[in-house]
Amino acid sequence: MPRPPSRARDRFLVGALLLLLAIGLVGVSRGTDWAEIGQVAKRLTLVNIALLLALSLLNYLLRAFRWQIFSRALGLQVPPRTGLLHYFGGFAMSVTPGKVGELVRLRWLARAANAPVERAAPAALGDRAFDLAALALLLAAALPFAIRIPGAPAIALLALGFAAAATHPRLLAALVGLAHRLSGRRFPRLTARLRRAALSLGAFGAPPVLAAALGLGLAGWLAEIWAFHLLLGWLGAEVGFATALAIFVFSTLAGGLTGAPGGLGGAEAAMVALLSVAGVPLPAAIAATALIRFTTLWFAVLLGLLAFPFAERGGHATKGPRG
Repeated sequence: MPRPPSRARDRFLVGALLLLLAIGLVGVSRGTDWAEIGQVAKRLTLVNIALLLALSLLNYLLRAFRWQIFSRALGLQVPPRTGLLHYFGGFAMSVTPGKVGELVRLRWLARAANAPVERAAPAALGDRAFDLAALALLLAAALPFAIRIPGAPAIALLALGFAAAATHPRLLAALVGLAHRLSGRRFPRLTARLRRAALSLGAFGAPPVLAAALGLGLAGWLAEIWAFHLLLGWLGAEVGFATALAIFVFSTLAGGLTGAPGGLGGAEAAMVALLSVAGVPLPAAIAATALIRFTTLWFAVLLGLLAFPFAERGGHATKGPRG
């Protein structure tokens, strides 16, 4: 059993994450005329902000429940409260490049289930794959009714392709093998590990798991998209739901493709630009972008910071390994 983490390390981790949070907030605010957009933002009430946060929280809760489904599908029995702490604690690492820091959830899951990390790895792959699948489906459904977004159909198809590969283990394993051959058969050990990880996704192929995972992802992301649509209306920007959906999803995917921590920079730039194309005045576009990022990304980071020390300290297994 691993040693309990020290309090000093907990304090260091939380302090480092708070520093990243501060850096991100400064990055968002640079180049923004807060005096100009302040008048727009004043249209929001505390009830409005509370509803935005509640919809974001609903998204996180639904996806945390999906994480629990993945864990059980892998035969890793973890109490729901522990699984919730694991998932929320991982949000503290959302501001790491490519969100790779969120893989800390695997260590917590493996420790709580008394299993090797490799056995828990498919949960992280499934989490990313089903998020990608949900976003791709939503974007594809909205595009015929939204403003024209150059490159959006290609990104939707690309995201669907990746999601399809990730949710079809044999196809993903075949693609890993193809990449291995194209590379001149380099890195055979890494290739073997990737193939095993790909094939392990078969645990999520059962129709009940597949339907629940996709349904929870769609419902969760729709909650945040609805929040974005409501926010635009409150700020006086009359944008149709399909256009709001397309802008939100495209910006989220575009930010993720940059590999920047939390998609910072890319997501904001895409969102402001697309809102302007949709006819939203620049002050309202900037205000909407800043507010939706605060109530989604940075709200998630804050929740993660609160949950991280508890997830890191607790959740040790009390049962023997399964399987």
